[in-house]
Amino acid sequence: MLQSNLFSEIDKEKIILDLFQAYFDARKNKRNTINALLFEKHLESNVFALFDEITNYQYKPKPSICFIVDKPVKREIFAADFRDRVIHHLIYNYISPLFETVFINDCYSCRKGKGTHYGIKRIDHFIRSCSRNYSLDCYILKLDIKGYFMSIDKILLYDKIKEHLKMKRHKIDFDLPFVIYLLEQTIFNDPKENCIIKGRKSDWTNLPKTKSLFYARKDCGLPIGNLTSQLFANIYLNDFDHWVKSNLEIKYYGRYVDDFVLIHPDKDYLKDCIPLIKNYLSEKIRLTLHPDKIYFQHFAKGLRYLGTVIKPHRIYIASQTKGNYYEAIEQHNKIARDHKPTHEEQSAFLDTMNSYLGILKHYKTYKHRKSMLFKNLSAWWWNYVYLTGGIAKFVLKRKRLKNCM
Repeated sequence: MLQSNLFSEIDKEKIILDLFQAYFDARKNKRNTINALLFEKHLESNVFALFDEITNYQYKPKPSICFIVDKPVKREIFAADFRDRVIHHLIYNYISPLFETVFINDCYSCRKGKGTHYGIKRIDHFIRSCSRNYSLDCYILKLDIKGYFMSIDKILLYDKIKEHLKMKRHKIDFDLPFVIYLLEQTIFNDPKENCIIKGRKSDWTNLPKTKSLFYARKDCGLPIGNLTSQLFANIYLNDFDHWVKSNLEIKYYGRYVDDFVLIHPDKDYLKDCIPLIKNYLSEKIRLTLHPDKIYFQHFAKGLRYLGTVIKPHRIYIASQTKGNYYEAIEQHNKIARDHKPTHEEQSAFLDTMNSYLGILKHYKTYKHRKSMLFKNLSAWWWNYVYLTGGIAKFVLKRKRLKNCM
């Protein structure tokens, strides 16, 4: 077994510093969770214990917590132990810059400076460009992959990453075998083993088998909820992105995870792309094009994308997004009516409310935000929070007072 004494003192120092940075990254927006607090309580000893594990090649991920979320859509989540989240951030910090140089610009998820808002604006821009500012015909093809995360082939993913890292070995500033080892432990870890189920068995009712790791094929499937899974999802479809743009010659193309859009002035050409895409996904990367989620339409009909509806000259917030926001408010109101919300529940309130406001504030929704919050939000919450930026963000009042002390 490889030992940490194979690393030079400089290597060891760098890994320790990288681990601390990974910890600080992992605790962002998670600092008030129990796992994060327990880790922080003995921060130095926990980081050095983790350092010993990974440099002695004895690291094994701990059991995950599995549960179901219903919004924005029903999903099965495997939440990794906080110490494993630190390792996820360590891996991300090491390899993400190397893949950023090969990702297409219009891969939007889990990338700095990108995200849903950027993706929506880009697709809107593509429609305007392709239609010459809505003066010419152009057509939109929106496709989806069936059970994407659960269908990712781990062996193929691992080989893709390892091959790329070896090609870029002259540009890396970390120990390559060490990082490949961490990748192997993370990719091939089975989060179903000894996982802690949170919730009831009925929570899984109506969740398609294609969206559950419990029904994934052998050596397939990544847990939704991990930072590495989001990065790996981009890597897995990277060759496909380049194939669509180069081989199919689709200039106007964008993808958010497995939700991708092609825009072209020729209706027949775009239709002919569907079987080609289906074959590529099946033969090259063992994925299945979702047969019930093929959207093909003239741009004037609009496009529902990432929680919005994109139409000529305007972008609307989708009704489902508004409905989800209203339900979220009601859920937090129930908590406030039942008991005084705990510190964790207050943090959850801020995270949820500000997440929706972060989407809504980019569009003409001021009146809707004002009406939704002032008419529907429980009076209890207003004793503890206030709005800033023109109904754009909630802040805890006690934090404001604390900062003034």
